[in-house]
Amino acid sequence: MTATVPPGAGPVPAELFAAFCDDAAVFPPGELPLDRAVPAHLRHVTAAHAPLVGPLVVPQARLPELAELTAGLGRGSLDLAVTVPSPEAAGQALASAAALPAARPRCLEVAVPEDVATAEIVPRLSTALKGAGDRTGVTVYVEVPRDRRRAGLIAALADSPFLAKFRTGGVRAELYPDERELARAVLLAVRAQVPFKATAGLHHAVRNTDPRTGFEQHGHLNLLAATGAALNGAGEEEVVAVLAERDATTVAGLVRALSPEVRTAFRSFGTCSLAEPVGELAALGLLDPDLTKDLL
Repeated sequence: MTATVPPGAGPVPAELFAAFCDDAAVFPPGELPLDRAVPAHLRHVTAAHAPLVGPLVVPQARLPELAELTAGLGRGSLDLAVTVPSPEAAGQALASAAALPAARPRCLEVAVPEDVATAEIVPRLSTALKGAGDRTGVTVYVEVPRDRRRAGLIAALADSPFLAKFRTGGVRAELYPDERELARAVLLAVRAQVPFKATAGLHHAVRNTDPRTGFEQHGHLNLLAATGAALNGAGEEEVVAVLAERDATTVAGLVRALSPEVRTAFRSFGTCSLAEPVGELAALGLLDPDLTKDLL
Protein backbone atom coordinates (compact mmCIF):
# COMPACT_ATOMS: atom_id res chain seq x y z
CA MET A 1 0.00 0.00 0.00
CA THR A 2 1.37 3.39 -0.99
CA ALA A 3 -0.09 6.83 -0.44
CA THR A 4 0.92 10.44 -0.75
CA VAL A 5 0.27 12.39 2.43
CA PRO A 6 -0.95 15.90 1.59
CA PRO A 7 1.54 18.64 2.60
CA GLY A 8 0.84 19.90 6.10
CA ALA A 9 -1.69 17.15 6.83
CA GLY A 10 -1.22 15.97 10.39
CA PRO A 11 -2.77 13.07 12.28
CA VAL A 12 -6.55 12.90 12.58
CA PRO A 13 -8.22 13.39 15.99
CA ALA A 14 -7.33 10.55 18.32
CA GLU A 15 -11.02 9.82 18.94
CA LEU A 16 -11.41 8.61 15.36
CA PHE A 17 -9.36 5.48 16.09
CA ALA A 18 -9.94 5.02 19.83
CA ALA A 19 -10.24 1.28 20.61
CA PHE A 20 -10.76 0.70 16.87
CA CYS A 21 -8.83 -2.58 16.63
CA ASP A 22 -10.11 -5.59 18.56
CA ASP A 23 -7.36 -8.12 19.20
CA ALA A 24 -8.48 -11.29 17.38
CA ALA A 25 -5.02 -12.84 17.27
CA VAL A 26 -6.25 -16.36 18.11
CA PHE A 27 -8.55 -16.50 15.07
CA PRO A 28 -7.63 -17.38 11.46
CA PRO A 29 -5.51 -16.65 9.60
CA GLY A 30 -3.16 -15.71 12.45
CA GLU A 31 -4.26 -18.41 14.93
CA LEU A 32 -1.77 -17.34 17.58
CA PRO A 33 -1.75 -19.85 20.45
CA LEU A 34 -3.63 -18.47 23.43
CA ASP A 35 -0.62 -18.80 25.72
CA ARG A 36 1.18 -16.37 23.41
CA ALA A 37 -1.82 -14.18 22.60
CA VAL A 38 -2.44 -13.21 26.24
CA PRO A 39 1.05 -11.83 26.98
CA ALA A 40 1.14 -10.20 23.53
CA HIS A 41 -2.16 -8.46 24.26
CA LEU A 42 -0.90 -7.24 27.62
CA ARG A 43 2.11 -5.73 25.85
CA HIS A 44 -0.16 -4.04 23.31
CA VAL A 45 -2.25 -2.36 26.01
CA THR A 46 0.84 -0.87 27.63
CA ALA A 47 2.50 0.16 24.36
CA ALA A 48 2.41 3.55 22.63
CA HIS A 49 -0.40 2.34 20.34
CA ALA A 50 -2.59 1.25 23.30
CA PRO A 51 -5.28 3.91 22.54
CA LEU A 52 -6.17 1.97 19.36
CA VAL A 53 -6.43 -1.43 21.07
CA GLY A 54 -9.77 -3.00 21.95
CA PRO A 55 -10.38 -6.17 23.96
CA LEU A 56 -8.83 -9.58 23.42
CA VAL A 57 -11.35 -11.72 21.53
CA VAL A 58 -11.62 -15.34 22.69
CA PRO A 59 -14.10 -18.13 21.80
CA GLN A 60 -16.36 -19.26 24.63
CA ALA A 61 -14.94 -22.79 24.41
CA ARG A 62 -11.49 -21.51 25.34
CA LEU A 63 -12.48 -19.69 28.53
CA PRO A 64 -11.29 -22.59 30.76
CA GLU A 65 -7.86 -22.40 29.09
CA LEU A 66 -7.88 -18.63 29.53
CA ALA A 67 -8.68 -19.06 33.22
CA GLU A 68 -5.51 -21.13 33.68
CA LEU A 69 -3.36 -18.69 31.71
CA THR A 70 -4.55 -15.63 33.62
CA ALA A 71 -4.59 -17.11 37.13
CA GLY A 72 -1.54 -15.09 38.16
CA LEU A 73 -2.66 -11.77 36.70
CA GLY A 74 -4.04 -8.88 38.71
CA ARG A 75 -7.78 -8.46 39.07
CA GLY A 76 -9.43 -6.88 36.04
CA SER A 77 -6.21 -6.63 34.04
CA LEU A 78 -7.58 -8.05 30.76
CA ASP A 79 -10.42 -6.56 28.70
CA LEU A 80 -12.23 -9.47 27.09
CA ALA A 81 -14.64 -10.08 24.23
CA VAL A 82 -16.16 -13.56 23.96
CA THR A 83 -17.53 -15.12 20.79
CA VAL A 84 -20.60 -17.26 21.44
CA PRO A 85 -22.02 -19.96 19.11
CA SER A 86 -25.73 -19.30 19.75
CA PRO A 87 -28.11 -16.98 21.61
CA GLU A 88 -28.79 -19.72 24.18
CA ALA A 89 -25.10 -19.90 25.09
CA ALA A 90 -24.78 -16.17 25.80
CA GLY A 91 -25.78 -16.25 29.45
CA GLN A 92 -23.30 -18.96 30.38
CA ALA A 93 -20.56 -17.24 28.36
CA LEU A 94 -21.08 -13.99 30.24
CA ALA A 95 -21.16 -15.73 33.61
CA SER A 96 -17.99 -17.68 32.81
CA ALA A 97 -16.14 -14.59 31.62
CA ALA A 98 -17.24 -12.61 34.66
CA ALA A 99 -15.94 -15.38 36.93
CA LEU A 100 -12.38 -14.90 35.68
CA PRO A 101 -10.70 -12.61 38.24
CA ALA A 102 -8.27 -11.19 35.69
CA ALA A 103 -10.92 -10.45 33.07
CA ARG A 104 -13.14 -7.45 32.48
CA PRO A 105 -15.90 -8.67 30.14
CA ARG A 106 -16.49 -5.97 27.54
CA CYS A 107 -18.30 -7.68 24.67
CA LEU A 108 -20.26 -10.76 23.73
CA GLU A 109 -20.35 -11.58 20.01
CA VAL A 110 -23.26 -13.93 19.42
CA ALA A 111 -23.60 -16.08 16.30
CA VAL A 112 -27.01 -17.11 14.95
CA PRO A 113 -27.49 -20.72 13.73
CA GLU A 114 -29.17 -21.24 10.37
CA ASP A 115 -32.33 -22.75 11.84
CA VAL A 116 -33.21 -19.79 14.09
CA ALA A 117 -36.04 -17.67 12.68
CA THR A 118 -35.64 -13.90 12.58
CA ALA A 119 -38.39 -13.21 15.09
CA GLU A 120 -36.83 -15.60 17.63
CA ILE A 121 -33.28 -14.22 17.72
CA VAL A 122 -33.65 -11.22 20.03
CA PRO A 123 -36.15 -12.93 22.40
CA ARG A 124 -33.94 -16.01 22.73
CA LEU A 125 -30.90 -13.87 23.46
CA SER A 126 -32.77 -11.72 25.97
CA THR A 127 -34.01 -14.81 27.79
CA ALA A 128 -30.55 -16.36 27.88
CA LEU A 129 -29.01 -13.24 29.38
CA LYS A 130 -31.56 -12.95 32.19
CA GLY A 131 -29.94 -13.90 35.42
CA ALA A 132 -26.46 -14.07 33.84
CA GLY A 133 -25.10 -11.40 36.15
CA ASP A 134 -24.22 -7.75 35.85
CA ARG A 135 -24.08 -6.62 32.21
CA THR A 136 -22.87 -3.12 33.05
CA GLY A 137 -20.15 -2.19 30.59
CA VAL A 138 -20.80 -5.25 28.40
CA THR A 139 -21.81 -4.66 24.78
CA VAL A 140 -23.68 -7.51 23.11
CA TYR A 141 -23.27 -7.88 19.35
CA VAL A 142 -25.41 -10.20 17.24
CA GLU A 143 -23.77 -11.52 14.10
CA VAL A 144 -26.14 -10.67 11.24
CA PRO A 145 -26.58 -13.65 8.90
CA ARG A 146 -25.87 -13.12 5.22
CA ASP A 147 -29.30 -14.36 4.18
CA ARG A 148 -32.94 -13.30 4.00
CA ARG A 149 -32.99 -12.71 7.78
CA ARG A 150 -30.63 -9.72 7.57
CA ALA A 151 -33.11 -6.85 7.15
CA GLY A 152 -35.55 -8.24 9.69
CA LEU A 153 -32.85 -8.85 12.27
CA ILE A 154 -31.43 -5.34 11.93
CA ALA A 155 -34.94 -3.96 12.39
CA ALA A 156 -35.33 -6.11 15.50
CA LEU A 157 -31.98 -4.97 16.87
CA ALA A 158 -33.14 -1.36 16.55
CA ASP A 159 -35.75 -2.10 19.22
CA SER A 160 -33.32 -3.95 21.49
CA PRO A 161 -30.22 -3.22 23.58
CA PHE A 162 -28.11 -5.30 21.23
CA LEU A 163 -25.83 -4.18 18.38
CA ALA A 164 -24.92 -5.75 15.03
CA LYS A 165 -21.84 -7.60 13.87
CA PHE A 166 -21.02 -8.00 10.19
CA ARG A 167 -18.74 -10.71 8.83
CA THR A 168 -16.57 -9.19 6.11
CA GLY A 169 -14.36 -12.11 5.12
CA GLY A 170 -12.87 -15.42 6.14
CA VAL A 171 -10.72 -18.31 5.00
CA ARG A 172 -12.68 -18.87 1.77
CA ALA A 173 -13.49 -16.45 -1.04
CA GLU A 174 -17.25 -16.91 -0.68
CA LEU A 175 -17.09 -15.63 2.91
CA TYR A 176 -16.32 -12.14 1.61
CA PRO A 177 -19.43 -10.10 0.78
CA ASP A 178 -18.99 -7.98 -2.33
CA GLU A 179 -19.19 -4.20 -2.17
CA ARG A 180 -22.90 -4.06 -2.89
CA GLU A 181 -23.86 -6.61 -0.26
CA LEU A 182 -21.75 -4.85 2.37
CA ALA A 183 -23.06 -1.44 1.31
CA ARG A 184 -26.64 -2.62 1.78
CA ALA A 185 -25.81 -3.98 5.23
CA VAL A 186 -24.17 -0.70 6.27
CA LEU A 187 -27.10 1.33 4.98
CA LEU A 188 -29.62 -0.87 6.79
CA ALA A 189 -27.72 -0.47 10.05
CA VAL A 190 -27.15 3.27 9.72
CA ARG A 191 -30.75 3.99 8.74
CA ALA A 192 -32.02 1.86 11.64
CA GLN A 193 -29.50 3.54 13.97
CA VAL A 194 -27.98 0.19 14.93
CA PRO A 195 -24.24 0.48 15.67
CA PHE A 196 -22.08 -2.37 14.42
CA LYS A 197 -18.67 -3.95 14.45
CA ALA A 198 -16.97 -5.95 11.68
CA THR A 199 -15.02 -9.15 11.78
CA ALA A 200 -12.72 -11.16 9.51
CA GLY A 201 -11.01 -10.26 6.28
CA LEU A 202 -10.16 -6.63 7.02
CA HIS A 203 -6.44 -7.27 6.84
CA HIS A 204 -5.51 -3.94 5.31
CA ALA A 205 -6.60 -0.33 5.50
CA VAL A 206 -7.62 -0.10 1.84
CA ARG A 207 -9.53 -2.36 -0.57
CA ASN A 208 -7.12 -4.85 -2.15
CA THR A 209 -6.63 -8.20 -3.83
CA ASP A 210 -4.69 -10.56 -1.59
CA PRO A 211 -1.62 -11.63 -3.60
CA ARG A 212 -1.43 -15.02 -1.90
CA THR A 213 -5.06 -16.16 -2.04
CA GLY A 214 -6.49 -13.92 -4.77
CA PHE A 215 -9.37 -12.96 -2.42
CA GLU A 216 -10.92 -9.53 -2.85
CA GLN A 217 -10.56 -7.93 0.57
CA HIS A 218 -12.36 -4.92 2.03
CA GLY A 219 -10.32 -2.17 3.66
CA HIS A 220 -11.18 -1.16 7.19
CA LEU A 221 -10.73 2.49 6.21
CA ASN A 222 -13.04 2.00 3.23
CA LEU A 223 -15.64 0.65 5.63
CA LEU A 224 -15.15 3.59 7.99
CA ALA A 225 -15.47 6.09 5.14
CA ALA A 226 -18.50 4.24 3.74
CA THR A 227 -20.16 4.44 7.15
CA GLY A 228 -19.49 8.17 7.21
CA ALA A 229 -21.02 8.53 3.76
CA ALA A 230 -24.11 6.59 4.85
CA LEU A 231 -24.47 8.80 7.92
CA ASN A 232 -24.36 11.82 5.62
CA GLY A 233 -27.26 10.49 3.54
CA ALA A 234 -25.38 8.79 0.71
CA GLY A 235 -27.28 6.32 -1.43
CA GLU A 236 -26.30 2.78 -2.29
CA GLU A 237 -24.19 3.61 -5.36
CA GLU A 238 -22.04 6.11 -3.46
CA VAL A 239 -21.47 3.72 -0.59
CA VAL A 240 -20.56 0.95 -3.04
CA ALA A 241 -18.05 3.26 -4.71
CA VAL A 242 -16.39 4.13 -1.40
CA LEU A 243 -16.07 0.45 -0.49
CA ALA A 244 -14.57 -0.29 -3.91
CA GLU A 245 -11.97 2.52 -3.88
CA ARG A 246 -8.43 1.14 -4.11
CA ASP A 247 -6.40 4.34 -4.17
CA ALA A 248 -4.90 4.77 -0.69
CA THR A 249 -4.50 8.54 -1.01
CA THR A 250 -8.16 8.91 -1.95
CA VAL A 251 -9.34 6.70 0.93
CA ALA A 252 -7.12 8.52 3.41
CA GLY A 253 -8.59 11.82 2.21
CA LEU A 254 -12.11 10.53 2.79
CA VAL A 255 -11.13 9.48 6.31
CA ARG A 256 -9.55 12.87 7.04
CA ALA A 257 -12.91 14.47 6.29
CA LEU A 258 -14.76 12.30 8.83
CA SER A 259 -16.02 13.45 12.19
CA PRO A 260 -15.15 11.16 15.12
CA GLU A 261 -18.94 10.78 15.46
CA VAL A 262 -18.70 8.09 12.76
CA ARG A 263 -17.46 5.76 15.48
CA THR A 264 -20.84 5.86 17.19
CA ALA A 265 -21.99 3.79 14.20
CA PHE A 266 -18.91 1.71 13.28
CA ARG A 267 -17.55 0.67 16.67
CA SER A 268 -14.55 -1.55 15.88
CA PHE A 269 -13.18 -4.38 13.79
CA GLY A 270 -11.37 -7.60 14.64
CA THR A 271 -7.81 -8.02 13.45
CA CYS A 272 -5.44 -10.93 13.94
CA SER A 273 -2.47 -8.54 13.74
CA LEU A 274 -2.55 -5.23 15.60
CA ALA A 275 0.77 -4.23 14.07
CA GLU A 276 -0.65 -4.17 10.53
CA PRO A 277 -3.49 -1.65 11.00
CA VAL A 278 -1.45 0.60 13.27
CA GLY A 279 1.49 0.58 10.86
CA GLU A 280 -0.70 1.25 7.83
CA LEU A 281 -2.60 4.09 9.50
CA ALA A 282 0.71 5.70 10.39
CA ALA A 283 2.03 5.21 6.84
CA LEU A 284 -1.03 7.07 5.55
CA GLY A 285 -0.22 9.99 7.85
CA LEU A 286 -3.37 9.45 9.90
CA LEU A 287 -1.59 8.63 13.17
CA ASP A 288 1.12 10.29 15.20
CA PRO A 289 4.28 8.33 14.23
CA ASP A 290 5.15 8.02 17.93
CA LEU A 291 2.28 5.55 18.26
CA THR A 292 4.22 3.00 16.19
CA LYS A 293 7.41 2.92 18.26
CA ASP A 294 6.37 -0.16 20.26
CA LEU A 295 4.87 -2.27 17.47
CA LEU A 296 5.33 -5.97 18.17
